[in-house]
Amino acid sequence: MIVVTRLNESQFAVNPDLIERIHENPDTTLVMVDGAKYIVTESLAEVIDLIAAYRARIISLARFAPAEGVPEDHPGQRPLGLVRDPGAHRAPAATPHPATPHPATPQDGAAAPVPLRPRNT
Repeated sequence: MIVVTRLNESQFAVNPDLIERIHENPDTTLVMVDGAKYIVTESLAEVIDLIAAYRARIISLARFAPAEGVPEDHPGQRPLGLVRDPGAHRAPAATPHPATPHPATPQDGAAAPVPLRPRNT
């Protein structure tokens, strides 16, 4: 969250990921993705600097957070817990022949893909 100031000098925090655009004519207006508008005392450049500092802080926190469950053979890496690295602890699979279709089977504990079906219009 970034902290910005209303015209009445009260401060509030806003999630910069939900800002769609910023206008400066002459007051700085934050237009949110849901259509809400906030007029703030900070300039356009100041708001952009606040957003850049916020994102840099998030990246820094993610990079230097204590790692849990890091394998001993990868001491500098942190698992994100979102996607498994399929080649981390097994030999690479043989490359199939180009004419051989790839099976649609789940690998590495992933859920089976949902088949697509045509829309009824």
